[in-house]
Amino acid sequence: MATIKDIAKDTGFSITTVSRALNGYSDVNEETRSIIRASAKKLQYSPNMLAQSLVTKKSKTIGLLVSDLKRESVKDNFVFEVLCGVSEYVATIDYEMILISTTTSRQRNKTFSQVVGERNLDGVVIQGLKKDDPYLTEAVASNLPTVLIDIPIENSTTGFVTSDQEDSVKTAIKYLSRLGHRKIAFMNGHKHAYVSEIRFKAYQEALSEIGIDYDEKLLCYGDFEEEKAYQTALNFLLATQGVSAIFCASDIMALGVLQAARELQISVPAELSIIGFDNILLTRYVSPSLSTVAQNPFELGKAAAQLVLEIINETSSDHHLILQNELIVRESSGPNL
Repeated sequence: MATIKDIAKDTGFSITTVSRALNGYSDVNEETRSIIRASAKKLQYSPNMLAQSLVTKKSKTIGLLVSDLKRESVKDNFVFEVLCGVSEYVATIDYEMILISTTTSRQRNKTFSQVVGERNLDGVVIQGLKKDDPYLTEAVASNLPTVLIDIPIENSTTGFVTSDQEDSVKTAIKYLSRLGHRKIAFMNGHKHAYVSEIRFKAYQEALSEIGIDYDEKLLCYGDFEEEKAYQTALNFLLATQGVSAIFCASDIMALGVLQAARELQISVPAELSIIGFDNILLTRYVSPSLSTVAQNPFELGKAAAQLVLEIINETSSDHHLILQNELIVRESSGPNL
C-alpha cells in the first residue's frame, strides 16, 4: 500500500508538503496540490483516516446541522441545495459531511456539545435555528469552528454566510413602486428569525426612501409556512382595502398568498402583485409564475463549508461572507392598474 513517503518520492515534494496538500491546507498552491493528488491516484494511495485523526487530532468530518426538517418541506428545496453545496465542497478536500437534524424535543435530551462531541466533528455548519435556540447560544459560546447560514454572528471561532438581505428587499419594494404600487403589504416569517428582523427593517427603509409612510396594518406573519400564509392572507385580504401588492419573505408563503388570492377571485397580477423570496423550484412552474428574489442556497452551502475549513485551519481572520441576490420578474407582478 502506497504511503505519503511514496508520493513525496514520486513528486519530489517534501513529506510535509504532500501531507498538507492531501489534508486540504490552503497554503499549498493549486498546481502543487494537483500534482500531488495525481500522484496519489496513480499510486492508489488510500489514507488511513483513523491514523490521521490520532496524529492530527482531526476527524476530517464536518456536520451540517438543520432544524425542524418536515415532510411539508419537500416543496422548499432550499435546505437540500445548501446540503449539496456543503457536500460538494468537502468532497474536494477529502473531508466527510454528516447531516444532523434537530428538533425542540431532541434538544431536551442532548446538548449541542453532546451532539457534536459524539460525532467527533472538526466543525459544523448550522442552518435554520431560531434566535432564541439554546443550540445556537451554545454553538457560539463553544470553541468548535462554526459557520451560521443567515445568522449574522461572528467571533474567533464562529462565522456566518448570508446573502444581501437588505438590498434585495429594497430592490423588490422599489420595483413595485415603479410599477405604480403605493399600498404594498409585507408578509414576514416569524419574529424568532434573524432574516425576519433584517427583511422587516429593509421593508420599512425602502418605504421611507420612496416616500411612502409605513402602516403597521400592512404587516402580517405567515411563519414561513404555506398553510399559515394562506390562512393569514385570506383574513388579511378580506379585512384590508386597497392593497395592490404583497411582498413575502419566502416563496413558500407567497404560494399560500397566491392560493388565497385565487380562492377570493382576486386576479394576479391585474388586481394584486405578489413577490416572494428564495427562488425555489416551484416558483417557475406555478400559474402565474412567481416573481421572486433569487438566493443561491447551493453557493451559500459551498461558501459556508469553505469558511468553516478556514476557521478550522486558522487561515482567515475574516469570518463572514455576503453573496449577492437577483430579482427575477415573472408573471405574478405587474403594474397597478
